[in-house]
Amino acid sequence: MTHPDPVSRVRIVGGGLAGSEAAWQCARHGLSVDLVEMRPHRSSEAHVTDDLAELVCSNSFRSDDAEGNAVGLLHAEMRQLDSLILACADAHRVPAGGALAVDREAFSRAVQARLEAHPRITVTRAEITSLPDAADGPVIIATGPLTAGSLAEAIRAETGEAHLAFFDAIAPIVHRDSIDMEVAWFQSRYDKGEGADYINCPMDRDQYEAFLDALLAAETVAFKDWEGTPYFEGCLPIEVMAERGRETLAHGPMKPVGLTNPRQPDRKPHAIVQLRQDNALGTLYNMVGFQTKLRHGEQARIFRMIPGLHRADFARLGGIHRNTFLNSPRLLDSVLRLKSRPHIRFAGQMTGCEGYVESAAVGLLAGLFAGAEALGADPLAPPATTALGALLAHITTPAHADTFQPMNVNFGLFPELPPEMIRVGKRKLRGRERKAQYGRRAATDLTAWMARLPPAPVAA
Repeated sequence: MTHPDPVSRVRIVGGGLAGSEAAWQCARHGLSVDLVEMRPHRSSEAHVTDDLAELVCSNSFRSDDAEGNAVGLLHAEMRQLDSLILACADAHRVPAGGALAVDREAFSRAVQARLEAHPRITVTRAEITSLPDAADGPVIIATGPLTAGSLAEAIRAETGEAHLAFFDAIAPIVHRDSIDMEVAWFQSRYDKGEGADYINCPMDRDQYEAFLDALLAAETVAFKDWEGTPYFEGCLPIEVMAERGRETLAHGPMKPVGLTNPRQPDRKPHAIVQLRQDNALGTLYNMVGFQTKLRHGEQARIFRMIPGLHRADFARLGGIHRNTFLNSPRLLDSVLRLKSRPHIRFAGQMTGCEGYVESAAVGLLAGLFAGAEALGADPLAPPATTALGALLAHITTPAHADTFQPMNVNFGLFPELPPEMIRVGKRKLRGRERKAQYGRRAATDLTAWMARLPPAPVAA
């Protein structure tokens, strides 16, 4: 593989999770970094602050289980590579059972503070409206799914590809002191984590049916320019899930399994709404799985039908924003460079990964690859047997181009395990045991890959 001549400076466009992580990794490898973020000069449809690495949807980085969950394995790999995003998430985590959830404001402030304090990183507030020329040096574009119009048009003109798009909906947040704890109770599903990390609001069948009827009859937002865009299956609005069948919610985000109402231990609820702590003070709670496109008045009316939320005071109601992404397998090479302009890399959700952690992970890889080039080395992609490598392969494998869609990391993206790893004697491993084997193989292969990476010249 050929690579550009060694350089000492890189520009990163976009100060979200991916751009922030890419900046950190580039600086670790001795590059001077100009991190350019358009806010506050121009905001987006979803952001509410000017902070770097703002979390615009949930405050959860999902499962932190490295043995039984692919995203937990991705957490572990990123920690090994000195991820800024994971370090700040760990420092500002809030109770969430087996998940890694954070105080979103404290998390973003911590990321911004560490980037602004780094001697090799300059944060510039400005809008980039065109693709930088090769003469300007290497660039990483991490502007995310809400890339502003002028730059989006420049990317479209360069790639010749129409942007593919889907909707990503935001769940409401409720003030903790407005939740009726005479009805609701604290418990994690199957008592994971601390065993009492979620607030649970139970519904009997009649309450569930009435809630469902109201949800299905509610007025939703008008889409205007976004009409006809498909949803991402991993983040469907609650009302869209309800349209798929009357028991869809009771078997999905409102499933009652693994939970016991202490006031009625012998009577199983038909459905349960869970709320997850959203800030370190424990004053705000996020309605899990309740991303929505309902009008705000409809949300307040219908969600107050939920037992325990009849006096709910909403700190934020749900919303909806557009996500756009490239057909990356067709447009990017194996180390995230734009084939038509190899001085440009893309990172984050715009590449077609889905989720906070995945976006940051692709930013981490883009930073590592740029850092390798800065040291005069060929960028070395992680093996597909690792979580990082499996995610990268999904984004960059040309065979996926015709059917490419955004994807969370999952074990289905990993190469199959060899026969000797899926059997113990005559017994075939399944479920969690099998997932643990993926993790063991990944850990071994990640260690071997890291040993081949050029060392960061100065510790970050």
